[in-house]
Amino acid sequence: MAADLRLSDALERVKPSATIAVTTKAAELKRAGHDVIGLGAGEPDFDTPDNIKDAAIKAIRDGKTKYTPADGIPELKEAICAKFKRENGLTYTPAQIHVAPGGKPVIYNALVATLNPGDEVICPAPYWVSYPEMVLMAGGEPVKVECGQNTAYKLTPEALEAAITPKTKWLILNSPSNPTGAAYTRAELKALADVLLRHPQVWVMTDDMYEHLVYDDFEFTTIAQVEPALWDRTLTINGVSKAYAMTGWRIGYAGGPDKIIKAMGKVISQTTSNPCSISQWASVEALNGPQDFLPVMRAAYKKRRDMVVAGLNKCPGLHCPMPEGAFYVYPSCAGVLGKTAPSGNVIETDEDFARELLETEKVAVVFGAAFGLSPAFRVSYATSDAALEEALVRIQRFCEALR
Repeated sequence: MAADLRLSDALERVKPSATIAVTTKAAELKRAGHDVIGLGAGEPDFDTPDNIKDAAIKAIRDGKTKYTPADGIPELKEAICAKFKRENGLTYTPAQIHVAPGGKPVIYNALVATLNPGDEVICPAPYWVSYPEMVLMAGGEPVKVECGQNTAYKLTPEALEAAITPKTKWLILNSPSNPTGAAYTRAELKALADVLLRHPQVWVMTDDMYEHLVYDDFEFTTIAQVEPALWDRTLTINGVSKAYAMTGWRIGYAGGPDKIIKAMGKVISQTTSNPCSISQWASVEALNGPQDFLPVMRAAYKKRRDMVVAGLNKCPGLHCPMPEGAFYVYPSCAGVLGKTAPSGNVIETDEDFARELLETEKVAVVFGAAFGLSPAFRVSYATSDAALEEALVRIQRFCEALR
């Protein structure tokens, strides 16, 4: 008999990704013949623009299929430096750029490179499901700070001040946010920066992956741009996944001070090694090439956002704020708790709500507890108008059937 394999203590602390679980469950139901509408995946339904595909095909034909430097080819690092300067007013050298196979590995590499047991990482909630779990895997302690609808799902200076301790190593700031779509104004970032300036041991990890998806004349800014005095302890993270509809290409990047970029390079050299060479050349074209795709995509998302918010607010027991960006909404379902679903089950939590909605109406959403703030759920509107319209009909029908 084989010996029982004991899993690591670090892994025992970690939960599987709820968003991936919901997407997987929806796919299983579809394969079984059910008419499921999946609103769980955070993935653009647009195709990667042709100029980017053509650049990838050219790279293949040119034989650019070998190993590259572990944390990115020079051409991509130069394109990233140009992007940061052009769009964010941030100056980095190629040596201050880290490229990895997606935004998630960028974050994980930074955490592994910097966290020691007992180090704390502030995660404003609702947060992306992976932030606290990656902190745990890296040996740190996530510190959840609840940011409810009363503060528009945003961290306030007072809440940040109260959360900081001598053990605080990082603040993770995501704007526009996954899961809420909330985005910080320049003034709001400046107020948070003023707190951070009083605590020089705290570094800032700013996840700007949805930078280009903002609406209604909202001006995107990032914290090192707003407060240059924080540049030398800020890791500014971005990628091509969301803006350029390149989720499967797996390219994320970050700019930061030399010391942390060098440390992250050591991590990637001993783990994944380099990101896909072809994806890197495609990303050079994404950043340097025509950007006329972006306003078209943004207009489509804004239309969907407006439709989804209006539709959800017609559902008894739901309340959906209007977000500034990304392609998510995060409605409260407090008004349906305690009611009985058509199955006869009582809805006691947002997880119950999501499960009953999927089983009754075959609409897949992600429950709010996965993001650290209940009772709510996340809807991704990165799908077709027709699918969203039908989903809203089903959600309203489900809410009206609750007793």
